[in-house]
Amino acid sequence: MGAFRLLRFLRMARLLLAQDALLPPDFNERAPLGLRLIRAGLTFGAPRFKAQIRGRALSDRIRKLGPTYIKLGQFLATRPDIIGLQMAADLQHLQDRLPAFAEAEMRRIIAADLDDAKKVFENIGPAVAAASIAQVHQAHKTGAPDTKLAVKVLRPRIDRQVTRDLATFRVIACWIEKLMPTARRLRPVDAIDTLARSLEAETDLRREAAALEEMAYNARNDEGFCVPGVVWEGTGRRVLTMAWIDGIPASDVDALRAAGLDLPDLATRLLRIFLTHALRDGFFHADMHQGNLLIQTDATIVGIDLGITGRLDSDSRRFLAEILHGFITRDYRKVARVHLEAGYVPKRHSVEDFAQALRSIGEPIRDLDASEISMSRLLTQLFDVTDQFDMATQPQLLLLQKTMVTVEGVARSFDPTLNIWEAAEPVVSTWIRKQLGPEALIRDIAEAARPGLQAALRLPETLAQLERAGAALEEMAARDAAAPAKTTPTSARLVWLAVSLAVSLSGAALLLHLR
Repeated sequence: MGAFRLLRFLRMARLLLAQDALLPPDFNERAPLGLRLIRAGLTFGAPRFKAQIRGRALSDRIRKLGPTYIKLGQFLATRPDIIGLQMAADLQHLQDRLPAFAEAEMRRIIAADLDDAKKVFENIGPAVAAASIAQVHQAHKTGAPDTKLAVKVLRPRIDRQVTRDLATFRVIACWIEKLMPTARRLRPVDAIDTLARSLEAETDLRREAAALEEMAYNARNDEGFCVPGVVWEGTGRRVLTMAWIDGIPASDVDALRAAGLDLPDLATRLLRIFLTHALRDGFFHADMHQGNLLIQTDATIVGIDLGITGRLDSDSRRFLAEILHGFITRDYRKVARVHLEAGYVPKRHSVEDFAQALRSIGEPIRDLDASEISMSRLLTQLFDVTDQFDMATQPQLLLLQKTMVTVEGVARSFDPTLNIWEAAEPVVSTWIRKQLGPEALIRDIAEAARPGLQAALRLPETLAQLERAGAALEEMAARDAAAPAKTTPTSARLVWLAVSLAVSLSGAALLLHLR
C-alpha cells in the first residue's frame, strides 16, 4: 500500500472521525485506551463542521479526494449502521458530478477503443454530463443525422486508480476487523468487496452494455419503463454507445409537476418497478438515484447508467418476499422465522423473542403517514435490535439494501406521504402466489416428474440394452464351456456379479426416476 494512497484514506477517515462518525456512539466508554489515543491523534486539529453546513462541506472535501472516494462516500451514505444516521443524511449531498476531462483525451480514448468510430457516429459534441467514472457526449448516427446517440467514455486511467484505491480500502477494513471486534458484525471487508465488484463492473463499459441488454429483455413487457438500446459496433471496454433518450431528470420535481405528471402515481410505479425487477428477475438497477432516472412526458421511467447492477439468487428472493409480506400482513413471527431460516439471525435465538422485537418496531408506525414517522428513532431502534440478536451484515444483500434506501428516497421526493407497504403489496403478493402458492406447487410437481417421464420414454431402449447384455453373457458362457478353462469359477462369478450389479443399479435408478 503506497504512502500517498494511505494518506488520502487517512484524510477521509480524519474528516469523518472528527464529525463523530465511523465509530459506535459508546466508543470512548468501551474501546481500549490505545484505540482511543489513535482516534484522538487522528482527529487532532481536524475541522468540525457545523450541523447546518456539514453535508455540503464534507461532500466538497470528499469530492477532491477523487472518484473512488466519491463512490465510497455514496456507499457509506446508505450504511447508517456504520456511520450513524446524521452522517448518512449529510453524505446524501455527495454527488459525483465532476468537471469534464479534455476533448482531445476523449477523442484519443475513442480512437484507441473503437476500430472506426466514424462508421458509427459523427459530430460528437462536448460532454453533457461528467461523473466520477465516465462522462457522456451527444453524437449523431453516421448516415442518419436525425438520430441522436449517447456516447459514454471512461475517464483516463480510472481503472488503475480504482484498483489501487480499493486495495487500500481492503487493507484498512482488515485492520478495523482485527482491532475492533465489535465492528466484525458489520463485515467491513465484505462491504469493501461489494463496493469493489460494483466499481470493477463500472470500469468495463462492455459489462454495462450487457446489463442494458439484459434489463431491456427482462422489462420488454413492462409498461412505463425502458432503458436505452445499445449500439454494439460503437461499444468497447472504455466506450459505450447507446440510443439517446430525451426526458425530464427525476431530480427536477417542479418540471415534472409542470409537465402535468401524476407524481404520487410516479412514486408508486417507481417502487413497484424496482421490486418487480428484484423479485421476478433477480436482476435490478442498483444505482437508481435521481441522476440516473429520466421521466418522459408520457410518464415512462427511463433507467440510465447501469454501471452498477445487483443480483439475487432464488433463496434470497424468497426470503425477501416473505419478509416483506410478513411486515405487510403484520405476521412478525413469519418475518422472524425467515430471518432464522436464512441465517440472518443465529439459530441460538428464539423465534418468539425476535418476533416480539420486530413487533415493537413495526406496530407503532403502522398507521402513520410517512411525514409522522421519526426515521431517526425508527432506525436507532432497528440498529439496537440487530445488535441484540447478533445480526451480521449480509454481503449478498448490500446492493439491495443500498438500492431500497435510494429508491424510497426518490419515490418520497415525488410523494412525501407515500405508504411504502401499500405500494409494495401487489408486487409482493403476486410473487408469493406465483412462486410459493398453488401455481408454484403444480410447477414444482411437473419439474420433479420430468426426469421420470424422460426415463419412461427411454424404457424400451433400456430393456433392449439389457436383452443384448443377457445374450452376450449367454454367448460368453457357451464359449467358455467349449474352450479349455482359462478363468476360474471364482473369476467367472465375479464378472457375472459385476454385470448384475451394473444392471441392478440401472434398474434402481430407473425406478427412482419413475416414482
